[in-house]
Amino acid sequence: MNKRLLLILLSAFLVASVCSFLVYRLVLKSIHATTPRNTKRVVVASNDIKLGSILREVDLTTTEILGNIPKGVITNPKDAIGRGVISSLSQNEPILESRLAAAGAGGGLAATISPGMRACAIKVDDVVGVAGFATPGMRVDVLISGNPPGASTTTGDGTKVKTLLQNIAVLSAGTDIQKDDEGKPKPVQVVNLLVTPEQAEVLSLASAQTHIQLVLRNPLDTQIGQPPGTAVANLFNGKDTAAPLPATHVSAPRPAAANKARVVLVQVYNGSKRTDEKFVSNEEKQ
Repeated sequence: MNKRLLLILLSAFLVASVCSFLVYRLVLKSIHATTPRNTKRVVVASNDIKLGSILREVDLTTTEILGNIPKGVITNPKDAIGRGVISSLSQNEPILESRLAAAGAGGGLAATISPGMRACAIKVDDVVGVAGFATPGMRVDVLISGNPPGASTTTGDGTKVKTLLQNIAVLSAGTDIQKDDEGKPKPVQVVNLLVTPEQAEVLSLASAQTHIQLVLRNPLDTQIGQPPGTAVANLFNGKDTAAPLPATHVSAPRPAAANKARVVLVQVYNGSKRTDEKFVSNEEKQ
């Protein structure tokens, strides 16, 4: 083939390839320009926001989300400004209605109380408050101890303890509903518990008449037990204590079997006549 013709064909192929690529890019750009993007602008946190805070304008910003947006997300900053935060928010996290208190409810502890529930304050010390580990979000059992009214002094039972409430949520510890700067629990003197109105009455009476102690429990453990309670006397008479382990029976060694008697066979010859005589001996074989 003529080299000149080959060069012309090769050049034409390169020019056609470049033109096809440019046309493809122009068509693709035109399609993207005419196709509406499925995005929506939503409100997000501009910084980390702590539980109980009241949202300000500087705490919020907006961003666009492509595709489906979370259910209940706030799209207008005016709908979030001035409302209390009932769950801590991270920076750039979308603001959901479920994470905010109702409009006009304010901030702080009151905003975290769900409808139909009450916050009941219990005065504790470092030991009763499980050394400051009763932090917001924890679950506790409430134990009371004291002398029951009308208890007979002749029985000698003394102080009694009973589990009053179980699986109760901790709203706040001390005067602050937050942990310290390092995320560690603070020593507390007051613990606010989330209870029903009926439980609030019981706790109020118990705090005035008995000594209250909080016992931590696993938040995933929702089982309600039926502890019977106990008294001081039971600590000394063996009742209500852990059952002793069953005694281990050790079999006595079997007596050694009596030595079998040894039989001695003696053959007696009397002329051509032979007789066998057996003699029994108890002597052990050496």
